[in-house]
Amino acid sequence: MRWVRLGVLVAGLILIWQMTVMISGAPSYILPGPFRVMRALITHPGVLFGHALVTGMEIVAGLVIGTVFGAASALFMIAFKPAKRWLFPVLVISQAIPVFALAPLLVLWLGYGAGSKIAMAVLIIFFPVTAAFYDGLRRTDPEWLELARVMDASPGAILRHVRIPAALPAFASGLRVATAVAPIGAVVGEWVGASKGLGFYMLHANARMQIDLMFAALVVLAILALTLYFSVDRIMTRLVYWQTEDLDP
Repeated sequence: MRWVRLGVLVAGLILIWQMTVMISGAPSYILPGPFRVMRALITHPGVLFGHALVTGMEIVAGLVIGTVFGAASALFMIAFKPAKRWLFPVLVISQAIPVFALAPLLVLWLGYGAGSKIAMAVLIIFFPVTAAFYDGLRRTDPEWLELARVMDASPGAILRHVRIPAALPAFASGLRVATAVAPIGAVVGEWVGASKGLGFYMLHANARMQIDLMFAALVVLAILALTLYFSVDRIMTRLVYWQTEDLDP
């Protein structure tokens, strides 16, 4: 049923897109129709796939590194209470500064390669993972913690066997949010400075007035982001298996 709903949604969006083009009468260099974009996808699969591979690698690398650092930061703050007063303001500041403002600096420091794009993805992913996981760790049922202490469990054992399992649903929610926004960092980095990737290809196509190719790259980026999101969602559903009864079929 999920795939049926997705197919109906995609068909509906394509229909709305085509109707908008027909009613508005917008020229193809402003708003190409879906069939024109589909033709661009069919005629340039190799180029689009090559750039998608680069962007996908940057997103996945940023997601893995950001998740590891985010989870480690949350565990550090919950294990050492004074650390929150020092670390949490840094997390907030990292999100208060627009990513567009940091992109030129990261490209300047890390170069035009994948490093600057991965760093931007990490900056975007880091906060939702840290905040969600820390909140889950902090909100562990006090009765569970008291029972563990009565059984003479060590702080490390309480963390491993009580706090972390109890915080996994919150961690899964934060990771899903991070996965949804992860492509932003990679694409913005490619816009600022790159020689490969879907963001670079979109700018290149726009400069040459090949708007159908630009839309084709955008479609590929959307497919890539959806694939990554549903993959992470499936992994989190398996990991937090005791919540599966609350999910739609």
